[in-house]
Amino acid sequence: MKNDRRNKYLQFVNIAFQMGIIIAAGVLIGIWLDGKFPNKFSGFTISISLIGVFVALYQVYRSVKNLNED
Repeated sequence: MKNDRRNKYLQFVNIAFQMGIIIAAGVLIGIWLDGKFPNKFSGFTISISLIGVFVALYQVYRSVKNLNED
């Protein structure tokens, strides 16, 4: 029983790390693309970081859904 609780807490911590990594990767890729293809509004950074946020939220949704099924 106690191990199950710890595993669920660790899964939630893992979800947070995954979310941070996905968003950070999107921002870094956007910054790199803005450096390669300069534009007025940092469009690549904004758009790819938003895509990263949506992908991370989808990952959270899937992970929480899987936790609830168990």
